Amino acid sequence: MGDHFQRIVDVEADEREAGPLAERMVDWLVSEGVITRETSGEGVYSQTADEGYVPGPRWDRAVVGSAETTWQPGPVAVMVGRDYYVGGQGQDEADSASCPRCDATTVIIDYPEEFEADEEVWRPYREAIAAWKETSEAGSVVCSACAAAVPVTEWRFGSGFGSSFDLGALAFDFWGWPPLDDAFLAQFSRRLGHRTVEQTGKF
Repeated sequence: MGDHFQRIVDVEADEREAGPLAERMVDWLVSEGVITRETSGEGVYSQTADEGYVPGPRWDRAVVGSAETTWQPGPVAVMVGRDYYVGGQGQDEADSASCPRCDATTVIIDYPEEFEADEEVWRPYREAIAAWKETSEAGSVVCSACAAAVPVTEWRFGSGFGSSFDLGALAFDFWGWPPLDDAFLAQFSRRLGHRTVEQTGKF
């Protein structure tokens, strides 16, 4: 189970507040006994974090039901900085993008006929995401339906097989944990003070 992750992405935090928010959430998780301050890289395959916080004595507070005593979850990695996150396994693109101005949807991966992105369609989104990651400005993509130039952070992305493609400056990977409890997820979001999305997948 060490290569399986459950991810919480803060999709509203900007880069300036991501670091302090990460510290505040770690303090809370430690105080609840969900994690410790000890770190380990064992079983951590996060995008920008090589280590995570080792589970604490009360890690079962975060999961559904009563955790099995033989289950040993992996570390919780914290990722700070602008990036894109994809659920599932091995996918690196969104399968669609919907314009927030006119609701028109652009198909990027034409499932089930295709399993790879149409590079010409995906290119403006990829380039805008790269610009957003590297600078303080969100690159824009022109909608083919309404011709509006929309910041890439405002587009609604879809990903295949029920996963998601999301942009954010703060994310948390729970490696090898049993399913996280809905009440824990709701409390996590409230403490962040922002809208969050959940992803699952495998390395």
